[in-house]
Amino acid sequence: MSSLIFSRTLSLQLGGGSGVVTAARSRHVQAGCRAASLLGGITLFAVRLCGLNTQASTPLQTLELQLHLRTAAGHLLHTKEVFLYFVFSVRYLAKLSSVGSIRDEETCERLRGLIQRQVQICKRSVEVMDAVRRGAQLAIDECQFQFRNRRWNCSTLETMPVFGKVVTQGTREAAFVYAISAASVAFAVTRACSSGELEKCGCDHNVHGVSPEGFQWSGCSDNIAYGVAFSQSFVDVRERSKGQSSSRALMNLHNNEAGRKAILSHMRVECKCHGVSGSCEVKTCWKAMPPFRKVGNIIKEKFDGATEVEQRKVGTTKVLVPRNSQFKPHTDEDLVYLDPSPDFCDHDPRTPGMLGTVGRQCNRTSKAIDGCELMCCGRGFQTQEVEVVDRCSCKFHWCCYVKCKQCRKMVEMHTCR
Repeated sequence: MSSLIFSRTLSLQLGGGSGVVTAARSRHVQAGCRAASLLGGITLFAVRLCGLNTQASTPLQTLELQLHLRTAAGHLLHTKEVFLYFVFSVRYLAKLSSVGSIRDEETCERLRGLIQRQVQICKRSVEVMDAVRRGAQLAIDECQFQFRNRRWNCSTLETMPVFGKVVTQGTREAAFVYAISAASVAFAVTRACSSGELEKCGCDHNVHGVSPEGFQWSGCSDNIAYGVAFSQSFVDVRERSKGQSSSRALMNLHNNEAGRKAILSHMRVECKCHGVSGSCEVKTCWKAMPPFRKVGNIIKEKFDGATEVEQRKVGTTKVLVPRNSQFKPHTDEDLVYLDPSPDFCDHDPRTPGMLGTVGRQCNRTSKAIDGCELMCCGRGFQTQEVEVVDRCSCKFHWCCYVKCKQCRKMVEMHTCR
C-alpha cells in the first residue's frame, strides 16, 4: 500500500446550528444526538456535532451522553473516516481546527493510518499540524488546477484513498501527487514560521549582514530549512521505516525530495528601497519562497518529462536507474515512475478513481490533450448552447470601489460522449 496518499473524511461534517450531522449514520451518533437533545450538549464535541448548547441534568445522564458521543466519535474516526497515509485526513483536520482540537495531543492517537513514529512527531509538534492541514488542502487544489485539462484531472473521491487506486500504482500521476504533497507541507509550514504562527520557528536568522551584491539582508526571510526538515521527518518517515528496500519506497522518497527541491531551487530575493523621494540609497532584501502556483508549474513540467525507472543493485545498494539505457540519468529534481499510466478513457467501477472522460468538457478547436479528439478518446462529443453570466462594463468609482454590470451571452459547450 502506498504511503503518500491524501485522504478525506466523509463522516465528520462539523458545524453549528440545525442539520449539523450531515453524514452521521451510525446508531451511536443518532443515540448521542437524541440524548443531547434531551439532556444537553456536554462537551464542545456535542455542541459541534449536534448543534446543541445546553446542560445535562444528572451525572448519570451526563455519563450516558458522553458514552454515546465517545462511541459515535470512535465510529466516525475509525470506520467512516477515510484515513491518510502520508499526513492526516484533510477534512478531519480542517474541522478539528475549527473547534480548537487541532492542538490536542490526543488527536494524534485517534487518527488512524499513522505509524507510531508519525504519532510521536505529531505529539511533539502539535502546533504545526494546522499548517500541515493547510498544506494538504493546498496540494489537492494545486493538483486539480494543474490537471484540469487532462483525462485524469485529479478528481477526489469520498473513499480511501482520496484519489482512488490511481496513485497506489507506481505511475507518473502518483509521482506528481507525492511531489506536490511533500512540497505543500514544506511550503505551508515555512509560511507558518514566517507569519509568527509557530513558537518553534520564525524567520531565517541565518540570512544577515551585507550580500556580495552590496545590499543589506534584513526583513523576514522565509525559514525554508525548517519547513523542508519537517516535511522530510514527517512525510518520509513511513517510507524510511520500510528500510528503503522496495522500488516503490525508493520512488516515493525520490519524488518527495524532488517536490521540496522545486521550492528550494527557486527561492527568490525580494527587496525594498529606502531613501529620499523613493530613491534606492539603501536597499534591504530578504529571501522568499516562490508562489505555490509556480511550484506547481515546475512539478507539472517535471511530470511531463518524468523518467521511467527500474530498481537495480549497485554493489550493496539498491538504486533506481532509467529503464531505457539510452536515456540520460535523472537528477534529484526530476520525477521518476515505475509503471506506465492507463489511458484514463473509460470508467472502471473496479478501480476507484478511474472515472473516465464521459461528460468532460473539451475544446473543439484544440489539438492538445484538452481537445475533443484526445479528451473524448475517439468517442465523439456533443455540443449544446448554454448561457454564461460574466461581469462587464466595470467602472471605478471614487472612492473606492468598482461597479460592474452583469452581461449574459450564449456560448457553445462541448462535452465528451
